[in-house]
Amino acid sequence: MINSHRKSIELTRVFLDDEALINKKLPKELLLRILSYLDVVSLCRCAQVSKAWNVLALDGSNWQRIDLFHFQRDIEGVVVENIARRCGGFLKKLSLRGCQSVGDSAMKTFAQQCNNIEDLNLNGCTKITDSTCHSLSRYCGKLQRLDLGSCSSITDLSLEALSDSCPALTHINISWCDRIHENGVEALARGCPKLRSFTSKGCLQVTNKAVASLARYCPNLEVVNLHGCANIVDEGMQALAENCPKLRYLCLIGCCNLTDSTLVALAHYCHNLTTLEVAGCSQFTDVGFQALARNCHLLEKMDLEECVLITDATLFHLAIGCPHLEKLSLSHCELITDEGLRHLGTSACASESLSVLELDNCPLVTDASLEHLVTCHALQRIELYDCQLITRAGIRRLRNHLPNIKVHAYFAPVTPPPSAGGSRQRYCRCCIIL
Repeated sequence: MINSHRKSIELTRVFLDDEALINKKLPKELLLRILSYLDVVSLCRCAQVSKAWNVLALDGSNWQRIDLFHFQRDIEGVVVENIARRCGGFLKKLSLRGCQSVGDSAMKTFAQQCNNIEDLNLNGCTKITDSTCHSLSRYCGKLQRLDLGSCSSITDLSLEALSDSCPALTHINISWCDRIHENGVEALARGCPKLRSFTSKGCLQVTNKAVASLARYCPNLEVVNLHGCANIVDEGMQALAENCPKLRYLCLIGCCNLTDSTLVALAHYCHNLTTLEVAGCSQFTDVGFQALARNCHLLEKMDLEECVLITDATLFHLAIGCPHLEKLSLSHCELITDEGLRHLGTSACASESLSVLELDNCPLVTDASLEHLVTCHALQRIELYDCQLITRAGIRRLRNHLPNIKVHAYFAPVTPPPSAGGSRQRYCRCCIIL
């Protein structure tokens, strides 16, 4: 209250000294409201207009949400400390993504000054260690979203600290923090039961035990990204599916030990699923996707790249059971043929929603498939790299029906015919002489 009173006195004094007409016509409260809609750059420019505008532009109430990503090369720790002191309890959201010069000392000052922070992005702040998370745990109990992606010095101690004093945490990203193990994730899950989003791309130490802990303590999970967590097996995913029915986004790219049992569990419990990314899950078959299509009718995006065992049967069931499908990747699914794409082209999703279709390296797909897709009026992009049986003529016919479609394809140059003089000699003249 005292600080607020002092700010009011300062604003009044500066306004009386400044002769600008706008300052006389508009009350300072209205000017503050107007300035609150400006970004960081605009506020800094306004601060240079006059003494009155300097006070207004740098008022903490205008700095509730700050994104410094575009200034990452210039941001030193002292800048973060100054922002923290100026904004204080007003600051709710701060992004320091990519600010590699910011370290633990600056973040400790930040945590002490900005204890109402709710959303903090430290992705790529490589100098950050467990000390920062201890500071956040001690002073920032209202924290809801925290991004620690690529903070490679972070360990289980950080997650344990957050679990002790940040019970409001709903979103966390620990991608590429390769010193985090299953014990840290278990501690986080115990202390942060409100978690709705968990991302751990590239964390090989996040294993079945970690996933089971999330399933046990965080029933409200909606987004789970386990890209590259290659040690996870079916038991962990079955527990997650059974205990987290609100799941709508799931990424399992590169989790090559999973089998159809995972897909069957998801089909049974997770009917709200809209995005499924399972590229490289090479043990998945038509059986699993058939179960999924029968129960998960809200699916919109599916990445099935390198699910090498699936056949046209998968497309048959997706065409029937997933009318909202918008994006489908079948790249490197080498058993897919024209017949499967015929089912897709005549489905409900084809005429209403399918906008992206990726068919790279599908060697059995021919121009006939493109004929089946002419009724896909929402189709905006199709990928056809290394589809050897697709021709330029087929693509032209597709474009006649869908003139706005973007087609990405590659045609290898024609091999020149052998010369009339016979076969090309094996060695050049110099080699023959030598």
